[in-house]
Amino acid sequence: MTNSPFPLHHAAPSTHLSTRIQAVVQQAVDDRRLVGAVVLVARDGELIHQQAAGLADRESARPLTVGTVFRLASVSKPVVATAALVLVAQGRLDLDTGIDTWLPEFRPALADGRPARITVRQLLSHTAGLGYRFLETDANGPYALAGVSDGMDASSITLEENLRRLASVPLLYEPGTAWGYSLATDVLGALIARVDGTPLDEAVRRLVTGPLGMTETGFAARDPRRVATAYVSDAPQPHRLAEGETVSPFEGAVGIAYSPARIFDTSAFPSGGAGMAGTAGDFLRLLETLRQGGGALLPGDLIGEMGRDQTGGMDLPNAPGFGFGLGFSVLRDPRLAASPESPGTWRWGGAYGHAWFVDRARGLSVVAFTNTLYEGMSGRFVTDLRDAVYGALEDR
Repeated sequence: MTNSPFPLHHAAPSTHLSTRIQAVVQQAVDDRRLVGAVVLVARDGELIHQQAAGLADRESARPLTVGTVFRLASVSKPVVATAALVLVAQGRLDLDTGIDTWLPEFRPALADGRPARITVRQLLSHTAGLGYRFLETDANGPYALAGVSDGMDASSITLEENLRRLASVPLLYEPGTAWGYSLATDVLGALIARVDGTPLDEAVRRLVTGPLGMTETGFAARDPRRVATAYVSDAPQPHRLAEGETVSPFEGAVGIAYSPARIFDTSAFPSGGAGMAGTAGDFLRLLETLRQGGGALLPGDLIGEMGRDQTGGMDLPNAPGFGFGLGFSVLRDPRLAASPESPGTWRWGGAYGHAWFVDRARGLSVVAFTNTLYEGMSGRFVTDLRDAVYGALEDR
């Protein structure tokens, strides 16, 4: 990790912290809740814990390593959000200007037919009135009938065609009046490509991953032998995710039609919200750059905006105490969240089985990439890992 403006120093591991984390990871593997996991912890710019456990592919007994590549799903979102904010810092994009300035063809209307104005800030904070097909409660919902892709299915359409389909469906609410997890980051990706004048994968590489030396992160995986196989939580053990298998992360939602093969398809459109692959080390490099103030990548005031709750105090579904910033959730009230994290902690995850958080008040960045959905995103493992980290800090 030496190419970043803020290279992580490999400090002597924190024995107490590592013992706690290793116990949590090993328990999840032994219980067959996880097939494999990579966990990285940085404190005050020093890498104090690095671990790979379990298998990248159970059927061939291929071990998981720190350099294993994972399908990122929504871990893509903060990468693409950062790319948009680099354009803001360069004066080429404005947070509070209507996106029709750059994407005049994307004009979804409200349910009553009235036109709506969507801003860049609303895309970044998921307050734009958009939704996700996988969150619909009916397999014949509006997004499904319009053929909208969530960016994780096998899809032969272009990004432009997906936006056309998305714009044909009425907005779920007037932009800025509610919060709803959505395809907003895919629209943001199209916006970045338009402003930069390059395809999204090239724009993200030029704006973010290239400057930070995130050489293993992109919209297609080059070597299948380095990519973790995806598994689904099941009893008595996780089962291998099948091509086209639909799995719902939330009760009552139709779920995601997964295409594990999509990451190898260079013709698949680049999904800003779900379409990237990369390593835990690359992603930690991004988090540490942001945590430490952005350096030459982003000015501190924009990082402050990323970490400021943009919802006006609105509650996130099933996440008491959390608001949402520009690209990830922000902890408003640790008591309501029943969390030891500091107020203002950044957190999100990824539907292929990932979780991460940044506690700037404690100088802490934690990345946990697994190959088991949804245990690695929202299962017991996520809470146990968090509590192990903070328990070790409190014992110091």
